[in-house]
Amino acid sequence: MPDVERLAVLKALGDNTRYAIYLELARSASPRSTADIADTLALHPNTVRPHLERMREVGLLDVEVDGRGSVGRPQHRYLLAADAPSLGLEPAAYPLLARLLAAAASSAGVAPDGAAAASHEAGRALARRTPGRSCVESLSRALDELGFDPAVAAKDGLATIAFTHCPYRELAEAHPEIVCNLHRGLIEGFVEQQGGADVDRFGTLIDRDPCQVELSLK
Repeated sequence: MPDVERLAVLKALGDNTRYAIYLELARSASPRSTADIADTLALHPNTVRPHLERMREVGLLDVEVDGRGSVGRPQHRYLLAADAPSLGLEPAAYPLLARLLAAAASSAGVAPDGAAAASHEAGRALARRTPGRSCVESLSRALDELGFDPAVAAKDGLATIAFTHCPYRELAEAHPEIVCNLHRGLIEGFVEQQGGADVDRFGTLIDRDPCQVELSLK
């Protein structure tokens, strides 16, 4: 990064409020709206908004426009830019380790059902620590915290949860038979533990309707 750009970044993060906002986004697994950030930090949205724009101007943040199910103007969601400093919140070794593990599992010929079985208990454990009034509500909350930005549609005893953002997209595209089915097992374990629904279908990246799970509600 050139010295002029580095100075602009340092100045942008020199403000305490702006730094707190940046840390919140750095910790988040999915893009956050102005209202989300304001609520988390107990600030007014009008206070947060100019800080977000300032960080976007110096290249620290990217913005996604989300018009799903909203009335009026589309909602802006902010996330760290690809080349923004992580401030040490994500150890550099973790992404490398994830790539190595996925490649090793693929080379070993791990079957889709084997991958799902490996993450099943983790899904049950996740359900035990995720509150909610229903299985769909609890699962959506857990998926949101994991960074999948879920979108729920429910009707006549059926519910579809679409994953509008995949925090493991790069790995999933390289090894869909491993990564997508690890995600499937996580959800199947979650639903089994939570009760109130059954997994009818899980769409992986290689399926016709990818990146979603269909549930039948009890």
